Amino acid sequence: MKVSAPVVVFEDVSIRFNGPPVLENVSFQVGQAETRILLGPAGVGKSVLLKLANGLLRPDSGRIFLFGEEITHMREEELLRLRIRTGMVFQESALFDSLTVRDNVGYQLMERNLPEDEVSRRVREALQFVELGHTYDLLPASLSGGMRRRVAIARAIIDQPEFLLYDSPTGGLDPVTSHTINELVVKERDVYATPALLVTHRLQDAFTMTTHRYDKEQEKMVPLPDGQIEPNTSFLVLHEGKLIFDGSTEALLTSEDPFIREFIA
Repeated sequence: MKVSAPVVVFEDVSIRFNGPPVLENVSFQVGQAETRILLGPAGVGKSVLLKLANGLLRPDSGRIFLFGEEITHMREEELLRLRIRTGMVFQESALFDSLTVRDNVGYQLMERNLPEDEVSRRVREALQFVELGHTYDLLPASLSGGMRRRVAIARAIIDQPEFLLYDSPTGGLDPVTSHTINELVVKERDVYATPALLVTHRLQDAFTMTTHRYDKEQEKMVPLPDGQIEPNTSFLVLHEGKLIFDGSTEALLTSEDPFIREFIA
């Protein structure tokens, strides 16, 4: 039986910015239909790792493969065709304030000169997915923080990506709004089986994703029965620039590593 190649692979990746290493000899991979949740304290390099994954940053050493192609020293023009296959939800949404929701979500399609009616159709579909169809003609300034984050998710999925990167999608949001965002992440995972690498510092959000699934009939996120754990969602933990954990939810909860035990307590 043919085994599908991982969507992204890090091999001994290191990077620094005029000081000690931000990441040092980091190795891991994200497989097809797999969600990896990256944990760690603030300032440990989680966002840097995401930017390395789609070539927005280049490592000082090591190798990175995206969709089976090494991107470590790839030219920007070549990287663009791979980035089109990758969706990214940036921290704090990163929407264009002067553009409507429609133009924010459809921006990359417009950049590729797709017909206006095609852009509009796909924007409406993406907004419907995040339950924000009514915001089509609005400006970001008129939206709440949670709504802006959902628009950012719509923008990330507009082109049916083969890989998703989420940079703290619930950061700065209240618990109720965070639940809505988590439900959208789980919906994307379970409805489309899109592989993802997700950064978060909120353990509650991370464990919600591993203990719930999206029920298409009920159109909502529901707990897995009998204490089951979602098998295709697992964890990575960064500490002081190094990857100190790579494994399942069960392994994380039973880890004897002192830092991990304190971090998840």
